[in-house]
Formats: sequence, C-alpha cells, structure tokens
Amino acid sequence: MLSKLDDALDIQTRKLRQQYLRPSEVERAIRQVIDAQLENAPLRILDTTTGLLCDREAQISTFKMSTDYKELLSSTITCSDFHTKRIEEVVRRNLQYATLSHVWEGNEPLLRDIQGKSVYDSELDSVGGMKKLRSFCETARGAGYNWAWSDTCCIDKNINVELQESVNSMFVWYHHSALTIVYLSDVPPSSKSGALAKSAWNTRGWTVQEFIAPKVILFYQSNWTLYLDDRTPNHKDSVIIMQELQGATGIDRSAVAAFRPSMNDAQEKLHWVSARVTMRQEDIAYSLFGIFGVCLPVDYGEKQDKALGWLLQEIVARSGDITGLDWVGKPSEFNSCLPASVTSYQAPPCKLPPLPEHEMQSSVSSLREVGAVDFASHTYNTLLRSMSAPRFATQRLHLHCIAFNVREVRRVPRPAPEVHYTYGLKADGLHDLLITTEQILVQFWPARPTEQKFILHRPWDRSLLELPEFVEPTEFVEPSDFGNDTESEEDYGTPPSSPSDDWSSGSPVIQDVFDIESRALRLLVRLRQPFSAFLLAQQRSGEYKRIASDHNIIGQVDDVGDLMDIRTIEIL
Repeated sequence: MLSKLDDALDIQTRKLRQQYLRPSEVERAIRQVIDAQLENAPLRILDTTTGLLCDREAQISTFKMSTDYKELLSSTITCSDFHTKRIEEVVRRNLQYATLSHVWEGNEPLLRDIQGKSVYDSELDSVGGMKKLRSFCETARGAGYNWAWSDTCCIDKNINVELQESVNSMFVWYHHSALTIVYLSDVPPSSKSGALAKSAWNTRGWTVQEFIAPKVILFYQSNWTLYLDDRTPNHKDSVIIMQELQGATGIDRSAVAAFRPSMNDAQEKLHWVSARVTMRQEDIAYSLFGIFGVCLPVDYGEKQDKALGWLLQEIVARSGDITGLDWVGKPSEFNSCLPASVTSYQAPPCKLPPLPEHEMQSSVSSLREVGAVDFASHTYNTLLRSMSAPRFATQRLHLHCIAFNVREVRRVPRPAPEVHYTYGLKADGLHDLLITTEQILVQFWPARPTEQKFILHRPWDRSLLELPEFVEPTEFVEPSDFGNDTESEEDYGTPPSSPSDDWSSGSPVIQDVFDIESRALRLLVRLRQPFSAFLLAQQRSGEYKRIASDHNIIGQVDDVGDLMDIRTIEIL
C-alpha cells in the first residue's frame, strides 16, 4: 500500500504518504530505544519466566515476541502515533531487571552449569546454590520483573574480555537495575532488629557497591521473606534498616543517598572496605572500581598488593587526591607510599582539629604587627601557589612537599623483646618526635653522621591556599543520575579533595572575603599548625622510600622561617 503511495505523482498523495510510517521505520526507532536501554545493562541475564540464560540478542528476541512489542508496532502507523516517551516506557517495562546481592557460600551455580538449561529444571537440583538462584528468579518475577542477574552464573569468566567488562561495569549494572534483592542466608525468619547488622553480608568486599549503587533495594531473610516484615517499597527509605546498616558498615546514610562515583575522599572509601574480605584477594581492589569511577585491567593472580597499587596510582594520577596515602601498616612492594593491604585503612583518618576562626584572626593580626606580610606574600605567590598536583606513573610517585631535614635518629631502648622499634627524631624546624616501625633504621646524630639522608615530608595541600576551586558550595545540589562507569569527578564538577591534614575544612572561605595578602598570612598560620607527616629515607639512586609506621606521625613546627624547603620528591 505505502509503495503505491510512494510512486504517486500528485502532491496531495505525497503529503498523505508523509503521514505514514513504514513498519521498518518503526522497528528501527524501537531498536534505537532498546539499544539505549541495554547500554547500561548486563551482557547476559536470566529470563525469570523460562529460567533460561540469555545474551542481549536473545533478550531482544524475547521482547519482540511479546504482546507489548506487537501492540507497539501495530499501533504506531502514522507520524501522529509516534511517541518516543511511550516507546521508552514500553521498552523499559519489558527490559528492566533485578540484581542479586548475596554472600557466596561454597559452590554456587556457574554459567557452565545452567547454559542451555532452565534454572527451574529438576535436573539441576544437585548443583550447589541452585535453590538460592531459583528463589531469586521467582522473587524477581513475583515483583514484576522479566529479567534477573546474578554474579554467579551470568558472567562467562573464561572469556577475558567479558570478565574485564563485567568487573568494570558492575557498579553501573547495579545502579540501573530496577531492584536489587539482598539475600541474607544467615538471618532467620522473624528476626528482630540487629540481625542484619550481624550478617556476613556486611563483611564482604563486593557488597559495599551492591549496597551503595542501587536506587531500590530490598532485604530478604533466609526464607525469602522481607527483613523485619518491612513493606517499605525501597529499604533505602526505611529509617530503621538504614540506621542499622549505618552502625554496621560505618557508611553514613546521607552518603549513601547522595553517592556518586568519584575519586574524591579516597581514604574514607578505602576505610569502608578495610575490614572486609573477598574470595579472591585481588577482588578487594576490583570491587572499588565502580565506587571510584575508574576503569582498569583485571588480572587475577597479580595479588592484592599490586591490584590495590594500580588503583591507588590511578586515583592520585587522575585526581590529585592523596588522602589514600594516609594509612598505617606494612608498605606495598608496588610503591612504599602505598599500603600492602586495605586493612591499613582500618584506623580512622588522621583529622587534626581545625584552628578556630577567632584564633586565626588573632594570629593573622600578630603576623601583621611583626612585619611578616612580605615573607607571607612571597611564600604564597612565588613558592607555593605555582606548585602543581602530584604525579604518579609507572609505580613512581612525584610528590610536592615541604621537607624537614632529619639530623638525628636514635633508638629508644625498651625492656621487653621488640617487634616494633621506637626511635626519637630531631628535624630542622620541628619539635622532637617519636616514631614506631617494624624497620630497623640507621642511627645517627651530629657526632656520628651517616651518608643516608632522612626527611620528614609534609605533602603539599593546595587547599591551604583557599583558592575558589576549593570552596564548598553553600547550597546542597541534588546529585544527577549517572549512566556509565566512565564518569569521574570532572564530570560532576567536583574538585579533587585535599590531603588528610586539610586545615581549611573547618569553615569554607569565600574568595572575595579575603584579599591575597590576608590569604597569604592565613596560609602562614596554617603552616604552623600540627600536620600529618611521612618519614622518607633516601636510596642510593637518589629517590626516596617511605618508612612505614604503626601510627600517624604528627609534626609540630618550631619556626615558620624554617618551613620553606620546598621540593618535589620521587618516591619508589
């Protein structure tokens, strides 16, 4: 019929033809919406009706056989019938999916166990974990979802490309799921409040992103009934459940609600997983890819030390955030400024109290009276303002700092056998201090010099300049939705966070309140305050290595005039 209209010569017939759409045009428009919908969906997924595992093309074929698709195709005949929002709604309703969050327990059904079979088939009864997988699919179907995804059987781990994409996309898949079902196998029916907090689910590395990423989440007890019989459509809106999880995970409820992937506040996010475990040691780092919004190679067998090293190198190199260098414990072979394990982040971040504003004003006035303005302005504008962000590449960290030369290291004797050794340090411009470390240090003092050099290193914190890009917004901005795992802090317009000794965190400073002279004097005051330091030992090749300590090293400045040994240190 339309082909005849195409051949018509008169204008009226041609105009009539323009009002109609070919079936192929409608199909093409629907396919574009389908592709957009599946862009942030898993590569393989379970059909909750048939129990069959499907790839994307099989999923699309199933949709095309549905009544909804046929009605959409038949009802979109003329241009006036074509409504993109209606197509999007039908596609979304048919292709939305539920995800499973759970604790792996012994044998779980893998892709090879279920491929070409229905998870509902009795022949699969002997496969470990099959009862859980079936119940998940049935629960998802009962909630109105045609599709369900589980990390156990919906990834072909033998195909490296698929494994890489799955690990790097998992945060996005959970975020774009219509529902995440959390199965708590160790929470019995009719449990009271507090049972969720004690669940092993809170001890696993991957479940951090499975908790944070989804928009809608429901917790189920071991018999697949809702936890606390809480009928809230989304348990993220349940005050009782979220308060319990905040106590169990240490993740603030407001942080969950406003979370967006970024490399900011690295130390805080590393602290979230510091006491958690994964079946493969590398996974503790891989489980953080989505949280930080990074995409990195996955190499099982490289061990946690290296997997964590590549992640932290990427964070520092791309964002300039060095809060991840705030740790205590054993150093990494990847780079001595990084920890060997996330357990080194279990201690709370070193946050020294900010200077009260009235004390700041008093100190600034005192510096004006003693004529320190020229020195402060030179320090601010010439020495420090031009310092760039840290560089981290090929496992070498180039870190800008204010360095304090160590002129004496003496071991402090202890009566009992020592596993850790305590040393007294004297450094130019600093009060004397003690450090405790597993490493045996070369002892020296003026009468007994050594060729090896040691410095106490204060990492440069650019936020101390109080420049506009470090000012906190005065109003809360509703976080926008995120669509893929490539988003970073630049996409959200959020500046890199400052190091752990950030003295500007007490109260934001608006740019036009202070002139450059005042900011320079305020910087000088802040440089006099206690700070978190690293002890570095120079190597034969001229680079430095960090001496790991079992507690934070806090430096206290003696004389602000001795502060200005400003360097870029290369750390191995």
